[in-house]
Amino acid sequence: MEIRFHNTLSGKKEIFKPIKDGEVKMYNCGPTVYDYVHIGNLRSYLFADVLRRTLEYNQFKVTQVINITDIGHLRSDADEGEDKMTAALRRDGKPLTMEALRHLADFYTEAFLKNLDELNIEKPTMLPKASENIDVNIDLIKKLEEKGFIYTTSDGVYFDTSKDKNYGRLGGVFPDTDVEKSRIHHNAEKRHPEDFALWKFSSELGWESPWGKGFPGWHIECSAMSMKYLGETFDIHTGGMDHIPIHHNNEIAQSESATGKPLANYWLHHGFIIIEGGKMAKSQGNFLRLQDITEKGVSPLAYRYWLLTSHYRSPVNFNYEALNGSQVALTRLAGQISYPSQLLGVAHPDRGQGMISLRHQQKFLSFINDDLDTPKALALVWDLLKDESISPADKRATILDFDRVLGLDLEKLAEPVHFKIPAEITKLADEREEARKEKDWEKADKLRKKILDAGFEIKDLGNDYQIEPGVAAPQ
Repeated sequence: MEIRFHNTLSGKKEIFKPIKDGEVKMYNCGPTVYDYVHIGNLRSYLFADVLRRTLEYNQFKVTQVINITDIGHLRSDADEGEDKMTAALRRDGKPLTMEALRHLADFYTEAFLKNLDELNIEKPTMLPKASENIDVNIDLIKKLEEKGFIYTTSDGVYFDTSKDKNYGRLGGVFPDTDVEKSRIHHNAEKRHPEDFALWKFSSELGWESPWGKGFPGWHIECSAMSMKYLGETFDIHTGGMDHIPIHHNNEIAQSESATGKPLANYWLHHGFIIIEGGKMAKSQGNFLRLQDITEKGVSPLAYRYWLLTSHYRSPVNFNYEALNGSQVALTRLAGQISYPSQLLGVAHPDRGQGMISLRHQQKFLSFINDDLDTPKALALVWDLLKDESISPADKRATILDFDRVLGLDLEKLAEPVHFKIPAEITKLADEREEARKEKDWEKADKLRKKILDAGFEIKDLGNDYQIEPGVAAPQ
């Protein structure tokens, strides 16, 4: 079955054709490890994870690279301000040394990897650090120097965008557009506002180079590492939509000017998470860490579920009501495949754990292969649960097959040791049972509704009751 992705490079949905049959090489822009990542950042890696899982579901062997930026990312994408890592050392009262830089980077890298684990995001094939690839950055800048694309100012080495006739073609962003004109331009030595740093001079922290002591720019780091580990041309490059105007156009410009080849054939970009009317960002001070939402009782996998309910290219408005709804939905779903009496093959004991419904699997494949349409894929899960023509055991097997892409870790969540009835639900059920004994049917009905709204159902068993997850999809 064909796979289609919306390619930012062409501005339309295209049939995916890998460079090499059966293999895919993809690069995902990684975090700058000067602080904890926020949940908006994490959407990038969850999106990349669903993309990777979809490709693997389609029998592709995927080589995935996510870089770690531990030097070179200035406060402004337009190469203004202090390096974020250096600023973080000052913030924490640390010395400006390479050893302190490594300790800072290692601390926040470990925090980032912990977040990936919590969200059930598969680890990339490679996780290279910018600071460990200085040589390939220097080599790439030398190539650009040989071809006449660079010039030097008092603060660094810059790429001359006027030498690249195609500069800004990603997303239709060109130097004469409003987006480009809106850049902050304080450096009077730059020949053009769009020119960007390949190497920044620094007497405090950095490495020796043919142009002087300093460190590579953020854009050149991604080009150098992606081409080192994936080749001069690879299949897919991803990132947030905010990367399109500057970072990714700069990557394309410097890479293709150096090699004469396309950097990536498909460019995929995800939408923002909107909070209080604006994009979630550390620079705006309106961000939340994964820990912040878990402290409010929302599991990381419920956050994953919530993101899957929206298409990756769509912006999503953050609110706790929606997150709590996803928590309820995930609880219901895990519960539906956890109850042995319902789902472990009572109707078809000869089938063991059940068989995958090929009819539903084909529908699922058609949805995820259509530019990763996870909202439709999730809706199919709930339709399957209500399909009386499918045995409980086969429903379970099919949903677990879908979870290879959705990544909700349902098999683990459904294990008795992980699936528990919340204490507040048990309390409501006890209160309802007392109301029933007192024949207060109105109160009993209201309590049943509260329990149902929380994602559970009550089954009355004579003088006793049983709490089970609700079957219907959340509203």
